[in-house]
Amino acid sequence: MSIRPLLAVAVAGLAAFAILLLNNREKLRDVVSPLAAVAMFAIVASMAPTVLAGGTVDLRLFEILPGIDFAFRVDALGMVFATVSSLLWIVAAIYSIGYMRHLNEHAQTRFFACFATSLAAAVGGAFAANLFTLVIFYEILSLVTYPLVYHHEDEEGWRGSRKYLVYLMGASKSVLLAALALTYHIAGSLDFMAGGLLSRVDASAPMLTVVYFCYLFGFAKAAVMPMHAWLPAAMVAPTPVSALLHAVAVVKMGVFCVLRVVFHVFGTGLVDGLGLGIATAYLVSFTILMASVYALTRDDLKARLAYSTVSQLSYILLGAVLLSPVAMVGGIIHIAAHAFSKITLFFCAGSIYCASGKRNISDMAGIGRRLPWTMGAFFVGSLSMIGVPPTGGFVSKWYLAWGSVEAGEIAFLIVLLASSVLNAAYFLPVSYVAFFGTEAQESPATVIREIPLMTIPLVATAVLSLSMGIFPDYFLTLAEGVVR
Repeated sequence: MSIRPLLAVAVAGLAAFAILLLNNREKLRDVVSPLAAVAMFAIVASMAPTVLAGGTVDLRLFEILPGIDFAFRVDALGMVFATVSSLLWIVAAIYSIGYMRHLNEHAQTRFFACFATSLAAAVGGAFAANLFTLVIFYEILSLVTYPLVYHHEDEEGWRGSRKYLVYLMGASKSVLLAALALTYHIAGSLDFMAGGLLSRVDASAPMLTVVYFCYLFGFAKAAVMPMHAWLPAAMVAPTPVSALLHAVAVVKMGVFCVLRVVFHVFGTGLVDGLGLGIATAYLVSFTILMASVYALTRDDLKARLAYSTVSQLSYILLGAVLLSPVAMVGGIIHIAAHAFSKITLFFCAGSIYCASGKRNISDMAGIGRRLPWTMGAFFVGSLSMIGVPPTGGFVSKWYLAWGSVEAGEIAFLIVLLASSVLNAAYFLPVSYVAFFGTEAQESPATVIREIPLMTIPLVATAVLSLSMGIFPDYFLTLAEGVVR
């Protein structure tokens, strides 16, 4: 028993409360998030040695019903998600201060309080010991990110946030709750178990198949088509929120929940026995390719990045459902590889907008010569998304490709290769236009320059993306601990 999992969640929750209390003291309020982020990361890191050694950190708080507890368990899979979330909150907190100050955004107290609460929910979900605790934090995350999506309070914000809430809360309230009820009825418990909770019970294959797909689509944050439309719609939010949604908390919570279902609710043996792995692999492969095609057609940079996220999330799921140990490792470490590179790309999009007011790629000709650090970081993030060494994206894609061969599923190797070509087709032209395009005639009064409080975090995340490619051992060890 250890109180540290609860402390990691409480730090972010207390930070949100402190931010609300300091509403009228802006400079002091802005310091709260970075300090809380550092504290959360330190607590998470303190549990890493135990988990890397093959142990867990447990905390049972109270019982809800027989077989249903509100409890925490820090294991290898949860540590991957929590490490990424807590580490990236540090740079996101600093970046957000620069962004909000530069644009003089309204409702900054609400923004920072909801941001902190969302990280509390993400880490709480990472450390959940059972489906009940996981879904509680999943729903909290949906609710506290709604004001972030609706931040601008205009008509576009209303439309985007309404779609966001309908997809995430609507899916959760219907098929997800049905899946929970059926799981409890079948197994008498909602606890995560090595080898799978449902693999230990006697239930019909049709019933288990229904439960499986209820989870797959009920966890709509995973953005598997057709449950993906909320994600591009959420691009009406400020860029730090987009980075939070796409790289750290929301979408990663979705794929994390699906991985929990595959590994610890059904178990890979049961998923294979029911033939659900290959069926899911074809479904997510369609998402990988179609979302990449959509990304290729978008001129708005954030929209292009949004569809890229839809595609990249399904890489994680593909690795899990191929059921090859190597592919599963690749899927798990892609959580981190995608997070480091995608948050870099969104940070860069925000930096470009704050410095120049430009959103469309077609308007960014020559901007790389004005914002060399920003566009240099964007290029590094792009290489990781494509899977070019020595970035983190290369490591995860290498394991995914190797795992496809190991599983004897060459069709999915072709999907991965085709997707990487599409990645290059929609990312590399952005850097080319920015560095080599003919610069549009600007007004003499227009000054485009780097903003330090935004540039430093995006360079830091680009370095993280490179560092993971060169030193992947931490995440590889955790991923191997999941599939052992």
